[in-house]
Amino acid sequence: MKTGAMHIRRFRDQYWERGEAGRETPPPLAAALYRLWLLGLLLKLIGSSWDVAWHFKWLRDELAPPHMINTVGTVLVVALTLFHTYTGYGADRRALRLMQWGTGIFLVALPIDLINHRVNGLDITSWSGSHALLYLGTAIMLAGAILGWRQHYPVADRWRVPGLAALWFFFLENTWFPNQHQEYGVLEIASWDRGDPYAEPILLQFAADQIGRPVDREAVVRFALPIQDWVYPVWGLVTAALVLVAARRMIGRRWAATAIAGGYVAYRCLIWPLLAGVDFPLSAVPLFLLLTGVAVDVALLGRVPAPVAAVLGSAAVTGLGYGGIWAQQEWLSAPPISYASAGATFLALAVLWTAADVALRRRGTALLPALAPSPVSGTR
Repeated sequence: MKTGAMHIRRFRDQYWERGEAGRETPPPLAAALYRLWLLGLLLKLIGSSWDVAWHFKWLRDELAPPHMINTVGTVLVVALTLFHTYTGYGADRRALRLMQWGTGIFLVALPIDLINHRVNGLDITSWSGSHALLYLGTAIMLAGAILGWRQHYPVADRWRVPGLAALWFFFLENTWFPNQHQEYGVLEIASWDRGDPYAEPILLQFAADQIGRPVDREAVVRFALPIQDWVYPVWGLVTAALVLVAARRMIGRRWAATAIAGGYVAYRCLIWPLLAGVDFPLSAVPLFLLLTGVAVDVALLGRVPAPVAAVLGSAAVTGLGYGGIWAQQEWLSAPPISYASAGATFLALAVLWTAADVALRRRGTALLPALAPSPVSGTR
């Protein structure tokens, strides 16, 4: 206890001073700050992962353990944003603004979400407006952390590239998060069909009462899969591919996209038995997402023109993605999808991928390999 207090006082005396954003940051301080970012984001990840399973079993409870874990992570991220803001250490003006805006949107979304639940009762869907604000705030906040890491994390530190990949992993998880509703929902229906529903009777009754039905299969389907079938593949494949393209370009390493997608799939596989061990609902794991990472990496391996890579990559992501979902439906489990939406997925991804490349070229801000010296922190 005394040793910890001494460290805090020493840290305060050494670094807690007003400064402008982008000031020279001592490498040990930059490394410590961004490792704390990883810790805060990890706590938010664990809490949110547990929270999805929790809401497919019990009624909402603001003081539920997953909410509390998520809150601890959020408090740490907010504290780091305040530190960057006051001292100017560890973030230039652009990264800091993203951190501030993202954190602000997230904090504004929290009471909106609470009010939404109070007014509308059970809001199990991950696709509500208040939840979308939470995802948006997190995404903007993460963009700031990624830029800050790229600019300030010590170049010689062995965790520079793995840590940057971890931040992109968190970004991918945040964009994929709403799709977990369908991944839990399809197994919720399966649990009902075999006569052993995951959801507690009080949750099933509450969900049925909201739509004015008895507790029957139709009520369970309305509760577990209220989203149209085209949403899962279109949103999931387009956003995941775009995130992985950006990560691959910034990290500048072969198979970086595959590693990040594989890391997310591995994480979902890891928490699957942990949730099963404590009797929580299970989800379909998007194993096919690994194929998306491979498609992105292969598209960016060669020296083909960027527009060609975007079109070929989009075709590969679409074909492998829809094929992978079909294979999981046949041999494991996966949410129902509209295969007719494949054309929309390809078109949307090709256009957005190409537009992103054009925007980067026009701005002259092509993303550099992660090991290039930072223009702010130097190579000390």
